[in-house]
Amino acid sequence: MSPTVLSLFSGAGGMDLGLERAGFHHLGLVEFGLRQRETLARRLEWPLLGSGDVNELARSLRASDLGIQRGDLSLIAGGPPCQPFSMAAQWAASGRRGMLDSRAQTVVSTLALVEEFLPRAILMENVTGFVQGQRSALPFLREELARISHKHGVNYRLSVKVLNAADYGVPQNRRRAIVVALRDGEDFSWPEPTHSSAPVTAWDALHNVQSASYPRSRGKWAALLPSIPEGANYQWLTSKGGGPELFGYRTKYWNFLLKLSKDLPSWTLSASPGPSTGPFHWDNRPLSVEEQLRIQSFPDGWELAGDYRDQTLQAGNATPPLLAEVLGLALLNNIFAKGEGAGERQPSLLVDRAHARPPRSSVRPLPAEFRSQVGAKQAHAGSGLGPSPRAVSLG
Repeated sequence: MSPTVLSLFSGAGGMDLGLERAGFHHLGLVEFGLRQRETLARRLEWPLLGSGDVNELARSLRASDLGIQRGDLSLIAGGPPCQPFSMAAQWAASGRRGMLDSRAQTVVSTLALVEEFLPRAILMENVTGFVQGQRSALPFLREELARISHKHGVNYRLSVKVLNAADYGVPQNRRRAIVVALRDGEDFSWPEPTHSSAPVTAWDALHNVQSASYPRSRGKWAALLPSIPEGANYQWLTSKGGGPELFGYRTKYWNFLLKLSKDLPSWTLSASPGPSTGPFHWDNRPLSVEEQLRIQSFPDGWELAGDYRDQTLQAGNATPPLLAEVLGLALLNNIFAKGEGAGERQPSLLVDRAHARPPRSSVRPLPAEFRSQVGAKQAHAGSGLGPSPRAVSLG
């Protein structure tokens, strides 16, 4: 019998596709977003549960509803919404609250479902702030797993690591916290990086993508993109760059006017990019949906519901399916298929490398309408001297 999985916060199906490719069978998927549910519904073999509200299901769902008994489920997998743990949360009006944020109730509900099902393994993917910093979820996870273990006579052992998806063949530098807990006290053997020294590049991923349409650059700064080299951002146009000084050094977000380079993996995709938020294609335009999916390691033909904005949100928030497949194979090798060669299987979602790569695109002169703005600009004051995250009362 195939190992089984209950998927939470399923999104565009990146985690689920990877786990399915590794050999897991889905008993149910939980996703609240309308467009995301439309995307997932296209896979008829993936049963959507209820309204998709994890907090509601945590109060009502029982193992018997899925035709199993407590302890039979192989895996609970998913990534709770990351807003309370993201870097952007540090600049929100309420400050960074972590588990004190009302949106972190989804983490509480995830652990409630763990207690109901007592799966053999738990797999969670999230932003690095989920496991790092003063407001991380890690103390709560440890305390709750210890409580569940004591109450039910099991021994959940927690393993945590921050992985870069590019180290495993995903054509994107994407650092994410991975949390694994094994019920029977085993140590999780993390998969060894396979592509650290020779990552799959953006050119490898995009050179042969066929897109139905290509979005156009827009906004106040769009005309500057041709004046920035591949792999660079607005800092090229500062006192520390090689172009005319148009901006103060380190006064913008890193992904402001950020461009892909053909000979490097992509930068991390954004789920809700503004008109000046990269990464942009080296052809000086936003990425098409098909290009975003290829960078995330989805197979060709994967369809996302909604318009371009809806699809970009889903693609940017997705777990790279290849990374999920690698982790799924590692789980199989650890506890579900010892001795059956799961760890020797090559992932099926690896991106084929291109045979040749053209030279970098040439950099064009600064457009005429910006030349009057060139001149000395004030740089960021330095680490700890600029604006700080807003304080918040935790009482």
